[in-house]
Amino acid sequence: MTALPAEFDLIARHFRPLAGQGSLDLSDDAAVFALPVGRELVVSADAMVAGVHFLPDDPPELIARKLLRTNLSDLAAMGAKPFGYLLTISTARSMPDAWFAGFAAGLAVDQVAFGVALLGGDTTSTPGPISLSLTILGTVLPGQAIRRNGARAGDGVWVSGTIGDGALGLLAATDRLADPSGFLAGRYRLPQPRLGLAKFGLVAACMDVSDGLVQDLGHLCRASGAGAEIEAARLPLSDAAHAAGQGYLSLCLTGGDDYELLMAIPAAHEAAFAVHSAAMGIAVHRIGRFVSGDPVVRVHDATGGLIDLPRGGWSHFG
Repeated sequence: MTALPAEFDLIARHFRPLAGQGSLDLSDDAAVFALPVGRELVVSADAMVAGVHFLPDDPPELIARKLLRTNLSDLAAMGAKPFGYLLTISTARSMPDAWFAGFAAGLAVDQVAFGVALLGGDTTSTPGPISLSLTILGTVLPGQAIRRNGARAGDGVWVSGTIGDGALGLLAATDRLADPSGFLAGRYRLPQPRLGLAKFGLVAACMDVSDGLVQDLGHLCRASGAGAEIEAARLPLSDAAHAAGQGYLSLCLTGGDDYELLMAIPAAHEAAFAVHSAAMGIAVHRIGRFVSGDPVVRVHDATGGLIDLPRGGWSHFG
């Protein structure tokens, strides 16, 4: 984890205790490690910026955990097992030491929970908002990374957990939606990566729901050369989302920030997948099917009519 001399003490205090095997105690320019025998490397990177992906006054412990968990969710979608990560932090020079202590404490909690360790990274100062980037490393058996391009007409469209909580949680966290229990804001601030759910041989295609269910399903459709039809009545909603009311259905379909898995399951594997998910204690729901034709997502209401959505999901550019 490279740094200017004035930053070495900060790294030693807060980040060296998080360093894992291969990190060289964060004392060199790069990490050095060997892959487990017979495994392929899976790498993903995501960034988070204050005011875009988290609220500037969110606790640093939760910011750190969200950063790590959103990256772990990408590994979950590929069916990969995590082992380490690289971290880049850009904050104001005036950021108090207590913020870094809280940030590192949050990472420490989830390193234990998910079996990962810090391998290196960078710290910089910026006059702008807090900017964070994390590169997650994981492994799979050769040829068993689950891609987005494996869905075929007739496969079921399945999702894990509940959908819409992340987008509703942002409203709750900014006092635009009642959230007496704090459940929705908690789902926005601390997603749950579904590691181990996407099992090779049962799941034909997969990605996580980060930019909105409908938009992300469109990504699967385009990669696979298929269309999809989903039923709004089958959308799994939490009790808190139900309490928000039907007026928020469109937001639940398009809002994003859920980090649940969106999967194509062949009909022949649905029973085995249901057993697998139950054994993991993760709720899953079939909400529709992939169909032949153009890579278009159609959402049907309870009468079979099409629901016209104003947008498919979130985009940083457009």
